[in-house]
Amino acid sequence: MRARRRRGNRSDYLTDALALLSGWERDGVQLKRELACDESQHAALTERIKVAADTLHIRPSIRRFDGHTQICLGDRDGEAITDGEVTLAARIEDFYRTVVGSQ
Repeated sequence: MRARRRRGNRSDYLTDALALLSGWERDGVQLKRELACDESQHAALTERIKVAADTLHIRPSIRRFDGHTQICLGDRDGEAITDGEVTLAARIEDFYRTVVGSQ
């Protein structure tokens, strides 16, 4: 799942990439997603996210909330959503399908 990068217009590239990530919401300079999963799925998903996030040098906010896992990528004080954050969001989608599908 890759969006075509257009030269000279970074925001269009990110908009195209985000359009491919269903379920993710853009909230200013953050990407947010809420995923339904049980406790063991949450633990497995969180572990996978932490490994990928460390590789990309990103610190996501992951919370357990009312039977859901809430994920926020990006810093509210940051300047813009980065390519790395979009990449991590795509990986999280893959992780979620793997974790929920395997249990």
